[in-house]
Amino acid sequence: MRYLIKLAYLCMFAVSVLWAVPLLWIIWMAIRPKSEALSPRITFDFTFDNFVNVWQSVPFDQYLVNTLIIVVGIFGVQLITVTMAAYAFARVNFIGKSVIFLIFLMQIMVPNDILIFPNYLIIGEMGLIDTKLAIMLPFLASSFGVFLLRQAFMGIPMDYDEAATMEGLSRWQIIWRIYFPLGRPVYMAFGLVAVSYHWNNFLWPLIVTNSVENRPVPVGLAIFGLSMETGAQWSEVSAATLIVILPLLLAFLVFQRQFLNSFMHSGIK
Repeated sequence: MRYLIKLAYLCMFAVSVLWAVPLLWIIWMAIRPKSEALSPRITFDFTFDNFVNVWQSVPFDQYLVNTLIIVVGIFGVQLITVTMAAYAFARVNFIGKSVIFLIFLMQIMVPNDILIFPNYLIIGEMGLIDTKLAIMLPFLASSFGVFLLRQAFMGIPMDYDEAATMEGLSRWQIIWRIYFPLGRPVYMAFGLVAVSYHWNNFLWPLIVTNSVENRPVPVGLAIFGLSMETGAQWSEVSAATLIVILPLLLAFLVFQRQFLNSFMHSGIK
């Protein structure tokens, strides 16, 4: 049994190394001089000129601001919409609740790419093409978030609601003072999934934006990688990629304990 446990740890370590190889390769390429980028020789000539050149040649500062506005806007609205919907499914009795909740679950199985064409037609009719709002609108509600929070809210004893009602609290106060604090681990787990998805979302922003003022970092990175100026300059492309993923990496390193605890308490495996 002891050898099986050691073998399992060894396998997990090997898988972790394989997962880390692409990231380590990007870091290695980003800090190497252009002349040594694809050289098989192992040298210790490091430079940060690639980051400087990328930052000066491409408006990554504007891309990062755009992405931050989009991600914060989407997640902020999602917190409100998924909380209200989850509370309604968990605590409010209304006609057709089971059927409507089943429809929500069915949406989880529908890929977002399938809805690109109808979403684009609606956004076009609204005159919102090439705006940040066009990127955000299709994601202001989340069936996945509703499902997670509904399950978490159903695990909260009804005694809390009855005691709060006797104290004179309204539904909004009950949600804010009871359900929101008790559901914090689930909110963090959903936030990690939502923020990472919308930070890296590429196809939909590529379709509905065509200006620097509204373009997020994944689209900007793709355009930079395909531009005539970069060609096969892997050092600068790797530096640009590292700029894009660095905020999420830093956030995970700083809050990794909270993230792991939130997944353990939310039931996501």
